[in-house]
Amino acid sequence: MWLVPFPVLVPLGVAAILAAPGRHMPRRLADGIALSAAGFNLIACWVLLAHARIQPIVYWFGGWVPKGGVAIGIDFAVDPLGAGFGALSSALVLAGLVFSLRYFDSVGAMFHALMLVFLAALCGFALTGDLFDLFVFFELMSAAAFALCGYKSEELGPIQGALNFAVSNTVGAFLILIGIGLLYGHTGALNFAQLSRTLVAPDRVAVAALVLICSGLLVKAAAVPFHFWLPDAHAVAPTPVCILFSGVMVEAGLLGVARILGAVMSHPLHDVLPHLRAILVVLGAITAAVGGLMCFAQRHLKRMLAFSTVSHAGIMLAGVGALTGPALGGAALYVLGHGLVKSALFLCAGIVLHRYRTVDEIELIGRGRGNPRLGMMFGLGGLALAGLPPVANYFGEAKLDDALRPLGLHGATWVFAAAAVLTGGTVLRVTARIFLGVGPKQEDIPDVGGMHTENPETRPSPHTPFSMWFPPAVLLAAAFALPLLFDLRAAAEAQAHRVLDTAGLAAHVLRGAPMALELHDQPVHPPSLARAVVICALALLLATVTLGRRHLPRPIRVLGAALAAALEAIRKLHSGHIGDDIAWLTFGVAAFGTACIVLLR
Repeated sequence: MWLVPFPVLVPLGVAAILAAPGRHMPRRLADGIALSAAGFNLIACWVLLAHARIQPIVYWFGGWVPKGGVAIGIDFAVDPLGAGFGALSSALVLAGLVFSLRYFDSVGAMFHALMLVFLAALCGFALTGDLFDLFVFFELMSAAAFALCGYKSEELGPIQGALNFAVSNTVGAFLILIGIGLLYGHTGALNFAQLSRTLVAPDRVAVAALVLICSGLLVKAAAVPFHFWLPDAHAVAPTPVCILFSGVMVEAGLLGVARILGAVMSHPLHDVLPHLRAILVVLGAITAAVGGLMCFAQRHLKRMLAFSTVSHAGIMLAGVGALTGPALGGAALYVLGHGLVKSALFLCAGIVLHRYRTVDEIELIGRGRGNPRLGMMFGLGGLALAGLPPVANYFGEAKLDDALRPLGLHGATWVFAAAAVLTGGTVLRVTARIFLGVGPKQEDIPDVGGMHTENPETRPSPHTPFSMWFPPAVLLAAAFALPLLFDLRAAAEAQAHRVLDTAGLAAHVLRGAPMALELHDQPVHPPSLARAVVICALALLLATVTLGRRHLPRPIRVLGAALAAALEAIRKLHSGHIGDDIAWLTFGVAAFGTACIVLLR
């Protein structure tokens, strides 16, 4: 299909056009060109998604098609998961660019160019069928992300955050490159389909490559203990950039893990899948718990939302790591819901910074009383993070719950429920403080807030421009409406089964054989609906108890003090020093590698 390479070519080409004149290009012209490119990408990825639902689309660059079942060229293998991720990325870039129309007092065409390069890299990462190209797009994505994170280069904070971000993710990139080198030397192949045919057993080289590649991708996915760069990057990056970091960049790392484990390793690792599932689901549960606790301990709105992303990344990692159709389909739905809701909340935080000149929860108490529209979006976003039906991540978590039960890993879902209560309850606490003015005017967990505020990016204004409040409203509406308008549950699971069908995918890519599509429609059971209602109620209760803690009985206040001490211990691990972050990254690679070597031998 001729359209396949355009989601990469168009934003890259337009970025070059924007970068050439740089600051000399009128801002309105740069805005119009960038918005047109992002809109084109959204339409193109949507068309690819519609066509790939029937059969994955394989596009060989230069006409270098396989000979005798051997891949000799580079391909884009477009399945609905990849095309859908490209569409989500395009939608969030479009939302960020619309939000930016009135958000920055001064912004050059280079900002638009970097946003489009980032979009091109995300689409290429999602669509490629070649392992080395996956690394190339990973690096292109990282280079644009580093520059966007430090875009406010006249301030010290963004430079420090971007440096931390760059060092951690560059180490992750080296891990991926070394793992790719091991696999290529071992198999002589880089194409996903070719690799899945060549690897037949989990030998030592394959396991070592798996550990290195997945560790590098888990750095991008912000899994514990690879996550330390993420809150610092979110706290200093411009708000339109934060929605890309949380909404799609973290998820890109998880998509890469799904590609490696599903399209390449699921067949050779078939005999040891139970052990690999246990490793990844436990890692997901730890990530969800740590992220949820640290989210609760923040008063800086963007750091709070960043730690909630860490928590939800753990839930999505468990769905990817379970390596079953229902679990991977549930993770895909969770990615959709999380990307839309979290992006809307970051944009709402940007509006707060624009209107009230701070993102410190304590300084904002009661200042949002005259802005009910923004308060409603914040509150709805908090309930959506907790899994309020019918938001997309509610269906995703329900599918994940059903998928982990027969695998004997159902205990992890209780951790995920607790994480949803913590993250949703924290956003609801902030909503009540800012827009209702309730609660004490002190921190909930003393000395755990870290950075408390940041410099505004706009001039003071008593009003919110239409271009700023419209994108978060649309994103929130889409999070609730899409599952009702489309039968995403059955489609996501069916396409996830295709990702795990390594033999069928290899035959389709290398020989053009059609792939069967089996529908596995498993409706959400009533207990899942009851569970979602209970989680939302507990999130509301957590917010209420936190804000009214002075009136609680003494034993409960003593318990709260113990929780504060535990959170302070966790916070001290997040020192913000690059050396400490790299030390934890090294520990994570060693621990993950040791677990894989011991359990997968």
